[in-house]
Amino acid sequence: MVEKQKIIVIVGPTGVGKTALSIELAQQLNGEIINGDSMQVYKTLDIGTAKVTPEEARGIPHYLLDICDVKEEYTARSEERRVGKEC
Repeated sequence: MVEKQKIIVIVGPTGVGKTALSIELAQQLNGEIINGDSMQVYKTLDIGTAKVTPEEARGIPHYLLDICDVKEEYTARSEERRVGKEC
């Protein structure tokens, strides 16, 4: 029997501790984190986006952070095209 992989989705308003919770869970479950914030995909938009710092990440892999130039449009379609490449 094939074991099903589980996905945990953490949502909520800014400043309620989603990042800390996601890192704690990822450590306990040997997981990884996929960013779902629409602004954190952009390089240089560090102020006001509360991107996780390397210290906060504690070695947990994070995906979809700083992947596109701020002048580029980022959509689900552009992500589909980008898979395997950088913007």
